[in-house]
Amino acid sequence: MSKHEIIGCERCGASIECKANSFTKCQCSEVQLTHNEIEYIGDYYESCLCAACLLVLQQEYQHNQISKMTVEKVN
Repeated sequence: MSKHEIIGCERCGASIECKANSFTKCQCSEVQLTHNEIEYIGDYYESCLCAACLLVLQQEYQHNQISKMTVEKVN
């Protein structure tokens, strides 16, 4: 019996090997997220995401933060 399960990324559907019981070996642990980035992603997704989607969402969050700061400076 395998300890890991092949699942689909909730965002893009790519097949990923979930290693929740060995998180440090899981592909998602390659992306270092801040607490705020984790909360942002958690607002939209509940299941596992592939590293590529995590990177895109991390960049999206950071872009949104920069945009907010720019708007605040203008006002």
